[in-house]
Parts: sequence; C-alpha cells; structure tokens
Amino acid sequence: MRLLRVSLRNVGPFDDAVLRLTPPDSAASAVELSADESAAPVDEPAAHADELTHVYAALPRPVTVLFGGDGTGKTSLLSAVALTRPGHALPPLPAVASAASARASGARSPSYVTTDWLLGGDDPERPHPLVVTSPTATLPGESPEGAAIRRREQALFDRRAQEGGFVFVSFSGARWFSRVPNMLTTPDRSILRYDVRQPTTTFDDPTRADLARETKQVIAYAAIGAALGAGSAEHHHLERFAEALREVIDVVLEPFDLAHAGVSPTTLEPLARSPRGGLVPFDAMPRAARHLVSFVALPLRALFAAYSGEASPREREGVVAIDDVEAQQDPALLRDLVPLLRRALPNVQWLLATSSTQLALACDAPSVIALRRTEASRVELGEGLLH
Repeated sequence: MRLLRVSLRNVGPFDDAVLRLTPPDSAASAVELSADESAAPVDEPAAHADELTHVYAALPRPVTVLFGGDGTGKTSLLSAVALTRPGHALPPLPAVASAASARASGARSPSYVTTDWLLGGDDPERPHPLVVTSPTATLPGESPEGAAIRRREQALFDRRAQEGGFVFVSFSGARWFSRVPNMLTTPDRSILRYDVRQPTTTFDDPTRADLARETKQVIAYAAIGAALGAGSAEHHHLERFAEALREVIDVVLEPFDLAHAGVSPTTLEPLARSPRGGLVPFDAMPRAARHLVSFVALPLRALFAAYSGEASPREREGVVAIDDVEAQQDPALLRDLVPLLRRALPNVQWLLATSSTQLALACDAPSVIALRRTEASRVELGEGLLH
C-alpha cells in the first residue's frame, strides 16, 4: 500500500489544499492549491477510475519530506493521513480560524480529508487507487449515487483491512525512551498481531510516545521466537523475522560503529556490540541510535504481523509517518538519515516532517514539500525547499 494524494478542506491551518506524492510531470504538478480536481468518485465511477489510473501511472515517491517551521501544519497533515486510511477513517480536527478571517470568509464548510491509496500487494488486481474519505464527507461535484458507491467501496476495504495488510505506522514528534525493564506478555496478541483499527498515534501527547518498552519487546521476541522455533518448518517465519530485524538494525547502527548483538539471556534487554567486542545495553546506546532503531524495528514488526508467506518482511510495502524526524538526532547525521531509512526498509513509503534545513537540503528537490504560512490562518504548500 502506498499513499498517492491527500486533499484537505478546512483541516488545521489548511483551507483547501491538495498534496500529490507522485513525481511531478507535465500532466500534473506535485502540489495543488485547489481541491476542485479532487480524486473522489463523481457521477461516473468507471470513467473516474480510468482517469485515476492514467494520472497515477507513476509510483509515488519513496520519501516525501514535509519541510516547514513551527505552526505550518506538518503535524496536522500527518494526523489527517493517519485518520483517513483503509480500515481507519475518523473525522479530522477542524481548522482554527481567527475571528477576522471567519468574518471575511463567512461560514466555513465542514472539514474533511480525502486520500488516494495505491493498494499494490494488498490488492494486486486493482487497476486504480482506492479513495478513502472522512466519515459523512460530501465531495464537490459528487451525486448521491456516486457518494453511495464510494462509501460502499470504502466499507468493503475497511472489512478487508481487518483481516491483514494495509500497514501504516506513525511516530510522534514527542517520542522519548524511558529506562524500563523489558517485559514480554501474550506476544500472540501484541507483537504477532497487527490491528489496523488500533488507536492512531497522538502526535502531540508525550505521555503516549514512550517507545522504549515496545521496541525492546519486538527485539526480544524476535530472538526468543527464532531460538525456540529453530529447525521447525512451522516456525521458520520466526527465523526470517529475526534475520530481517538484525539486518535493519545493523543498517541504522552503522553511523555509531555498533552492530546488533541479540538480547541478554538474563534480562532480555537488547544488546549492541562495539568494534572492540564490548556489549552495549539498549538503554546505554546513544539517544539518536535508539530513535533510529525504533524507526525501523516497529514498522518491520507491523509488516511481519500483517503479512504471511515466504517473503521477508523487509520486502513488504507499507507507509511510515514520522513527525519531527530530526528530533533527538545528531546534526552531523541528518544528511544520512533518509538514505539509512531507505536502505533499511527499501519498499516502505516514508512521510517525514521536519524543520531542519540541513535534512531537507540533503534530499532531492522533488521529494521536498515546503509549508509556508502566508496569512494568520492559512498555510501554502509548494515544491522544493526554496518555495
């Protein structure tokens, strides 16, 4: 599953904005400032499906960097996507307008979000994107019959998403790591289960952004499951998971001269090995390293739990959204952060929000979407860092 397009109407600081995540070409730009050409079905669903197939002939960019300062709507945009996806569609937060802008524009229309998803391996035979909207959304130019068809299709894929696949993982900008001991309980209901309906990350709530225990549990279970299931054809998938986890952790630990060393047999704490052979407990790793480990370990766990089969979870598709990706990172590593994430999980689509100019400059210009406040209550989207 990949995200192709996001349309926002009166959401956060966005009055009416459309963001394309496909490479810009002569047929369509990457950013639009009007939702009049929304990808929602209209009176002729079949004709519209053909149009979407043509417009989205190119695959979405593997990385999209949302660059802007505080208050430009980066978190609002990620939250809108997290609340409008297959299997999990909830009403968005409404826009907050000043009294002056409210008087000037009159009564504001209802808030809603529309997202277009290329399902890929989740539905290989589907030739056109799936449109997901906020509940009770009424889209421009849409007839009652077209709205009914769209809602029935969305309800069908909501049910399908509960059976597996459709992976979306998000990280709050308020994330942190406590020094808690590792505890493993009922792994078949936690680590081995991906629930598309699970509560979405509250991007601004630090009380729900402690990643230490979840990250430790994933790493510990991978080692334990692989050891207990060694030599068993029934549990060979656990060995594949442990191997894939070791590979992705080794990638993100390279800048710190560390390598994944499994878990402690006495405390079940994840360990890393230094060039001299010493063992470094997870809590003693550099803070930036712990963040990077969580960025790859938790999505890999979701991909493993959501899909079965012989393929490595590193080969599966999913979408990962990280708010304030530069937070708690060493400035010297920001230029290498995106390449590290892409090497670790090459088939994942990354949505990265940042206010770091250094990180944005290290990315290809078409991958950067700048958010700029033009009025007290309006944010404009534009291609490239210098928009």
